[in-house]
Amino acid sequence: MALEIRTLEYGDIELESSFLVLGRDCGRTRRVPTLGFLILGGTWPILVDTGYRNNQIMETLGMRGLQSHETMIENQLKKHGLRLGDIRYILHTHLHIDHAGKDDLFPMNTTVVVNRRELEYSVSGLMHPQYPAVDIKHLIDRLHTKGALRFLDLELTGPVELMPGVICEAAGGHTEGSMNIIVQTAEGDATICGDVIYDFNDQIIEPFMEISDMEPRVTGNHGTTKRQEKAAIKKVLARSRFALPIHDWPAVIEGGQVVGRLRSSVPGPIVQSLPRRNWFPA
Repeated sequence: MALEIRTLEYGDIELESSFLVLGRDCGRTRRVPTLGFLILGGTWPILVDTGYRNNQIMETLGMRGLQSHETMIENQLKKHGLRLGDIRYILHTHLHIDHAGKDDLFPMNTTVVVNRRELEYSVSGLMHPQYPAVDIKHLIDRLHTKGALRFLDLELTGPVELMPGVICEAAGGHTEGSMNIIVQTAEGDATICGDVIYDFNDQIIEPFMEISDMEPRVTGNHGTTKRQEKAAIKKVLARSRFALPIHDWPAVIEGGQVVGRLRSSVPGPIVQSLPRRNWFPA
């Protein structure tokens, strides 16, 4: 089944540059989008991630939230003719502050799907305060409501097909419970990869301070090892026609390299074409 993905814009965030790419421009501020993704063409509309709760909550991390009326989740869905109650599943790449902040707006018959290890990790305190109490407490309410929460155990089961053409797999990076969502489109697999990738240019296209061939740069914000982070990035690049992180615009991948960028839909018009890098001397 060929599915399509629509990009939802939940508002920008201003934050320290090296948080996004390890060691880059320490002390300087960058502004990045916060995206969600709407999977269409299947039995039901599926939403991936819900953004951050409000501008004020981002201040707890020393960041600046830049939500507006237009980027409220209900208004983003409205652009596609949908209401909150039309969403059958919410899939979470992980549960950080800017990914699971609006779940409480959805009715309890919208099932939230998480990797069980991610909810365990959220209450471990290892990345506090990136898991706000108000967001996690709502998920506990769902845990005690029939049908409102679905757990996956991806590290043990391997990939799980949630519905035809939508597959969840353990990401292996960023947090211990992060998952990728693989969507089978008419032009190849699209991997929604959460925060395994923050910045295509400085992590992959021209990786900051890396000298090894085809070696990606890790982010400055992760709870796994550097080796796991690099492997998680390489896995996305190796298996995907399209890669969709949450804080950078989607990319077209060929042979493990970024060759184009997209914007509002996947598949969709390429808004920037990039040459394949010649790794061999002339």
